[in-house]
Amino acid sequence: MIDAHHHLWDPSRREYPWMAGKALDPVRRPYTVDDLRAVTTAAGVHATVLVQTVSSEEETAEFLATAVAEPVIAGVVGWVDLAAPDVAGRLAELASRGPLAGIRHQVENEPDDDWLLRPEIMAGLSTVASAGLAYDLLVRPAQLPAATEVALRLPELRLVLDHAAKPPIAAGGWEPWASGVAALAARENVVCKLSGLVTEADWTAWEVGHLRRYTDHVLEVFGPDRLLFGSDWPVCELAASYEVVLDAAVALTGSLSDAERLAVFEHNAARTYGLDAGGNPSPRG
Repeated sequence: MIDAHHHLWDPSRREYPWMAGKALDPVRRPYTVDDLRAVTTAAGVHATVLVQTVSSEEETAEFLATAVAEPVIAGVVGWVDLAAPDVAGRLAELASRGPLAGIRHQVENEPDDDWLLRPEIMAGLSTVASAGLAYDLLVRPAQLPAATEVALRLPELRLVLDHAAKPPIAAGGWEPWASGVAALAARENVVCKLSGLVTEADWTAWEVGHLRRYTDHVLEVFGPDRLLFGSDWPVCELAASYEVVLDAAVALTGSLSDAERLAVFEHNAARTYGLDAGGNPSPRG
């Protein structure tokens, strides 16, 4: 298996604005490569994709160095200032340091729902595509129309929807999330991560059945050939352990064939992020 979405962090070294508030206290501690190795080994995961946590090229450079030193981390989704005039050079410099597989910005925190469509951001996204990298979409349901427009305008850009755009599971909500996800899924250059759902449910009382309606929807609109498993560890520990999250994903994909499950849990991540069949970085040419 390839875990297509996890993090590492150390609050003693860096500020994490999204970690403010007592609700995040349970995960406000360092999570290291040793911790990652322990949970992935126990779960039978042989490769992972490490994803940025703050808007920092310094963090991305550190993550790339970590990936070079740690075999289980096959790729890094980092951060770069998309509006920078020298974004192409910045991407090239980061890629020279290690297995840069994609770029992400925490768009969910932008008050402008059309942030992605700003001309300078669109230019940066086009440069990401030219560099052969994927772009992870961390968006709220209200930002899905802008994400869909990006997919339409930049068909050459591989887009990865993180956490299925955070459906309102705890509240039992459906629209406009469901329609927005379906519209985005209509663009063939978009894939979706089966990740982050346990923390959109009630952290203390969720059950697999609470997630099923939402998982069935993304399976229907994206299909098993465009769905990727991600643990969202250690964020997931707010609601469930790594093992429980993986078990839930397996249960929620129980209707798939063995070949379809292999796609969701390994092959789609390898294809999307330019990893070889063993989960290792592939030359991009």
